[in-house]
Parts: sequence; structure tokens; C-alpha cells
Amino acid sequence: MKKQTFTVIATTVITTIILIAAFVYFMPIIGPRYLHPMMMGDQPAPSNLDTSAARTSDAGLFNVSWSADSGEPPLNQIHTWTLHIETAEGQPVEGATITVDGGMPQHGHGLPTSPEVTKDLGGGNYRVEGMKFQMLGFWEVKFDITANGQSDSITFNLVLE
Repeated sequence: MKKQTFTVIATTVITTIILIAAFVYFMPIIGPRYLHPMMMGDQPAPSNLDTSAARTSDAGLFNVSWSADSGEPPLNQIHTWTLHIETAEGQPVEGATITVDGGMPQHGHGLPTSPEVTKDLGGGNYRVEGMKFQMLGFWEVKFDITANGQSDSITFNLVLE
């Protein structure tokens, strides 16, 4: 009887360890797509949301666009963006100081990483490294831009599906 009890306990422990390991391994893969909507509720993005990748900054000082180097922004992967900045007259902005922020306004949390501009590529292009979106849904990415003694900001909206 002792051997049978030991076998049952050992099987239970091993099964529990396997289930926990599988959960930890698969959570980043299935969690954002399946579990998160069940836990948080499926909140749609605002109906009038502008998701364009090229717009004029808030005060109209700059024309700004972004592109993910991987095409569409991937889920659960750190990736790089190229930010393009021009003056309102269409001239490339060189030597700008740019800060990056953002998050999911409907969920009340920020970006899971701290992206930053790492290089002025010339021609008004800037490399933004450390971008990551860890779940599906509505995201905002905010840029504060200072160039030629002027400051302005812009917020891009994304909906990852």
C-alpha cells in the first residue's frame, strides 16, 4: 500500500509540474489572444479613432509618420520603428530631441518597454528601438518632439488584432 500511495503522490506532483510549466510556456503565446479578453472584457477601440501612420503634430509644427521595420507591429516581440519628421513646409527635421511614451488607455497601463530614439538616420528619419506590444487591442504611442527651438507632440493610435 505504501508503494501505491507513493506512486499516486509522485504522479500528482509530476503532473502538476508539467501543467505549471506548460502554462508558463504557452501564456505569452495564447494569453494575449484568448485569455486577456476573458479576464478584462472585450473593449472595442473608439469608433472615431484615427489610426493613420502619418499626421500633423498637435500644434501643426511638424508632419510626422512612422513605420515598423517589420511591416505591421508584431505582438510580443521587441521591434524597431522609423519615425519621419518634416516641418509644416515639408523640410526634413534634423537633430530633433524626441521622447517616446504610450500605452493602452482603456486598460490604464503603459508600454511594457521603454522605447527610445537611438539614432538620427538623416533626412528627417529617426530610429526608435524597444517598441513592444504585449496584447491585442487599442494602443497609443506618443512622441514629444523638440527641434529648432520649437516643441510639439503627436499621438499615434494603433489597433492590434
